[in-house]
Amino acid sequence: MSNETNSTNTQQVLEQLSRSPSQRMHDTIMVTSPGAGTIAWAAKIKSNASYNLYNVTVVVISEAGTEPVEIGQQIQAFNLAEPFDQQGTLEAGTYVVMFRVGGKNVFYAPA
Repeated sequence: MSNETNSTNTQQVLEQLSRSPSQRMHDTIMVTSPGAGTIAWAAKIKSNASYNLYNVTVVVISEAGTEPVEIGQQIQAFNLAEPFDQQGTLEAGTYVVMFRVGGKNVFYAPA
């Protein structure tokens, strides 16, 4: 399978390079993640732990018009939208999308 994919990719690149200059592809950069890809969870802020670090719980979203259901225990996550050296200002009850990056849980929610 890998050789077939490489052959297909090589053929596509050769076809693109053979096009006239006005039809050539522009260089692009793509960042990929090893494994199954990025994992994200819906989460609810429970409280501020310290600086931009918050206590959160993962939630499951079901039907429109119903409140998300909290599952599991509280965990901690950093808000990347706030300074790391100042106290966080997000209110408890705020919903965010949380990601796992470099061994830490993070989210981005402007205060």
